[in-house]
Amino acid sequence: MSTVTSYVDETGDPNFYAKGRKLIVGTEGCSRTFGLGFLRTADPHTLRQRLSDLHSTLLADRYLAAVPSMKKTRMAFHAKDGCPEVRKAVFQCLDGCDFSVHVVIARKLESIFVSTLRQSQDAFYDDLTSGLFERQLHLATRNTIMFAMRGDKAKQHVLRSAVEAGIASFRNKYPNAGLTTVEVQTAYAGEEPLLQAADYALWAVQRAFERGEMRYFEFLSSKIELVWGIYDFAKVKAGGHWRFPLDL
Repeated sequence: MSTVTSYVDETGDPNFYAKGRKLIVGTEGCSRTFGLGFLRTADPHTLRQRLSDLHSTLLADRYLAAVPSMKKTRMAFHAKDGCPEVRKAVFQCLDGCDFSVHVVIARKLESIFVSTLRQSQDAFYDDLTSGLFERQLHLATRNTIMFAMRGDKAKQHVLRSAVEAGIASFRNKYPNAGLTTVEVQTAYAGEEPLLQAADYALWAVQRAFERGEMRYFEFLSSKIELVWGIYDFAKVKAGGHWRFPLDL
């Protein structure tokens, strides 16, 4: 391929500890997994237009007008915050669109965080981004990586640094990497519907890991090309006919 754009988002949170180094993984407000993934499509215009049209339709729906979460939906579709009616409508919209998704997801295992990652959240991010991109960027001569901007500038810096580390890992691995250009861009999800689509797809994957709830994942399974449980060392399944190989 000559040109590829990857729309990148994250799912879950990367936190392990509260103040006093108290382990909080799996407690209220702290996920048991953290993932990064990208969405790619050969027809970005159609996907973007369908989501934009749906957004306008739902904002004009009198039945939904008084739902509190619609204040957030007014800014952008976000799977975690959307009410059931909005979530169903978005999933149905995505079902009729052509795109593919790759996800690298990590169970937040304290033993690995301490021994392998040396308790570094930066290293945690780097591990996931390297896994996500180092086997992908050589497939095109021009790559654009667009990731969703967050309000937290420190977190934004960490993610951008991690993406750049993933690019560096790719360049170290492939001797002909100099033939491939990589541009990193950022955008708010409200500005780019394809980032909202990525959010929904990643949420569906994380929901399967966090709760063993497969219905969202199975609904989009034809579009989810790869899910790599990066620390599930004996249970990796990539591409082809999908089977969910992980103990939930």
